[in-house]
Amino acid sequence: MSPKINSLKTNAFFKVSVIVFIGLLLLIPKSMIQSLIHEREATRQNAIEEVGFKWGGEQTIIGPFLTIPYITYIKEVDQNKKSEKLIKVIKHIYILPDKLAINGEINPEKRYRGIYEIVVYNSKLNLQGSFDKLNLKELGIPLNNILFNRATLSLGISDLRGIENQVKLKWNDSIFSFNPGTVTHEVISSGINTQIPLKKNDSTFYKFSIDLDLKGSQRLFFVPVGKMTDIHLHSNWNNPSFNGAFLPDKREVSNNGFKAHWNILHLNRNFPQQWTNSTYRLENWAFGVNLLLPVDHYQKSLRAIKYAILFIALTFMVFFFVEVTRKVFIHPIQYILVGIALIIFYSLLLAISEHTNFNFAFAISAIATLLLITFYVKAILKSNQLAILIGGILAILYVFIFTIIQLQDYALLIGSIGLFIILALVMYYSRKIDWYNLYGEND
Repeated sequence: MSPKINSLKTNAFFKVSVIVFIGLLLLIPKSMIQSLIHEREATRQNAIEEVGFKWGGEQTIIGPFLTIPYITYIKEVDQNKKSEKLIKVIKHIYILPDKLAINGEINPEKRYRGIYEIVVYNSKLNLQGSFDKLNLKELGIPLNNILFNRATLSLGISDLRGIENQVKLKWNDSIFSFNPGTVTHEVISSGINTQIPLKKNDSTFYKFSIDLDLKGSQRLFFVPVGKMTDIHLHSNWNNPSFNGAFLPDKREVSNNGFKAHWNILHLNRNFPQQWTNSTYRLENWAFGVNLLLPVDHYQKSLRAIKYAILFIALTFMVFFFVEVTRKVFIHPIQYILVGIALIIFYSLLLAISEHTNFNFAFAISAIATLLLITFYVKAILKSNQLAILIGGILAILYVFIFTIIQLQDYALLIGSIGLFIILALVMYYSRKIDWYNLYGEND
């Protein structure tokens, strides 16, 4: 070996620089695998949307509510003739029910698109409630201008493909069939409606009942349009997630399924019981249940790969300390091969976790990587003791990363404590190293 090469070999500054460069270089494949995780997650979401498109997507129920058109006049000014004329315009009154009670049963099913598992459901919903005596005088509209004979009752349904049977309305003692579409787009953009009989100066107490068989995917939400809204849901699905603007007042979740109850007043949301010609985003107050599948391996894989640079740095640090303390030399190519093995771990983790439990996938990937690196270290260093030492340290690091992934709420705390302990151990075991004479060249 020439003196120049031997000088580079024993030059600590050069060695550290090479190790740092290799570590930064490995960020490229790390970023590629991170992009692959996002791509696979997007593919799964596309599969869900494709099944939802054919079966029925996420459903949000808004209503029912009354829509009553009325006539108003606006002035139009002719600038040339300097004259004014009145133009008749049709606008609408929207009235929400005083009481709304929804009882629903959700029957979920699992469907498959390739390797992806997707949950869909059939639901049987009964909507009952009442409109008390209509008090339209508060709106300041002359009763003669209100077109009571064109009043409709509308029900917002976000995906009409999920309707299984003809939907009928029981309005007091009369039965009406719903038609597709919306009267206006000021309240809902998708739904069904039916014309109902209303009379001027009518003091009737209106009761309604609607039976709705509705299919959907993953989510079933409701908007609390009643002055008092009472919702009961039950299902045999044992992994629900209650989301949206309101959480249930009562809920029971067991291996046999769940039961949930919401009771919401009109004072709990920020839109009135009746208004004219205004747009309110009622869906912002939606709430309900998500039928979750315990599929979180993409999120966990992303969280794991965020620690890749830390894992590579600690592993290279161990190798460097072995070089320093045992007076052995590890070639940069060998650092690169070990680094690639550490990166391949995340690819194995992603691929295996798509077909099995994430914890099992993590164990298989970690064991395979540990065995590969341990036997490689034994081959290049010719030492069982060093191979076992490095393998044991890597095993501890994998356990540390796995613990951080599992403890989501305490990840920062556990991670910070763990890193502090690692730094303390490195400082303790390196306290007697002569950094100016690492390889004993001045002995």
